[in-house]
Amino acid sequence: MVDASPSADGPAETGPVTTEPVHAKRRGPGRNLPAAIAVGLALAGVLLGALFLFPPAFPVLVGVIMVLAVLELTRALGHGGLRVPAVPLLVGVVGMTVSTVVFDQEGLLVSTAVAVCVLILWRVTESMGLSALRDVAGGVFCLVWIAFLGSFTLLLHGREDGALLVLLAVLGPVGNDVGGYITGVLFGSHPMAPSISPKKSWEGFAGSLLLGTTGVAALGHLVLDLPLWVAIALGVVLVVVSTAGDLAESLLKRDLGIKDMGHLLPGHGGVLDRVDSILLAAPTTYILLEVLLP
Repeated sequence: MVDASPSADGPAETGPVTTEPVHAKRRGPGRNLPAAIAVGLALAGVLLGALFLFPPAFPVLVGVIMVLAVLELTRALGHGGLRVPAVPLLVGVVGMTVSTVVFDQEGLLVSTAVAVCVLILWRVTESMGLSALRDVAGGVFCLVWIAFLGSFTLLLHGREDGALLVLLAVLGPVGNDVGGYITGVLFGSHPMAPSISPKKSWEGFAGSLLLGTTGVAALGHLVLDLPLWVAIALGVVLVVVSTAGDLAESLLKRDLGIKDMGHLLPGHGGVLDRVDSILLAAPTTYILLEVLLP
């Protein structure tokens, strides 16, 4: 509505004024799209090669990814004033990777406990007090979020049809990202969590559900012979969990005052920016398969 009454500053403007509600603004691409596509295809090629062409390389790939992600997270936590010791964390990641491959679930549990103990001893030998407690808590967070959850990809890989199960766990987050990005750019106008991630929209989430669930259900039912209802339920849950993982990392980055966890992957940010959803999708896939298909 335009106020046409005169004012002390001069005559009022009577021309048409158009306004667009905040909720109707659609997100733009927001990234270097050609670089993002090229890097995404390269990552997909590396993953598929490790899964199907040379399976012994997959644990090495997982270990490298977790080491890079831990380094990114320790640097990011440094912006929040935490001094998380990187050396015991990296040793813990390697130990948890090897133990999971060799001893399966028991190896993961024992190596995680040992890694936490080593982290505590390492940090308290430097200093004591509240700062040491905060640093240890940050280190345990790194171990649990990245190394412990990430090792579930190795547990999936160790099962029958392990390569396909890992691919199943990855398809959910990939479908979530691709479907959400395309529909968000084209139709997004209702923010899902504007205070956490302004670019996420409910329209994008609908696209995530459509593409992510379809991809997981197709692979699960047509290739892995899962019951259709199990495949569909798994797809829906993986999309929801992937979205929660994205929002959780966005909230952490907002609290730390950083845009990306790293800059290693053009168009994507850091390694952790790329695998944050998979870190939740892998254990979710493992647990749901254990519960639904005992």
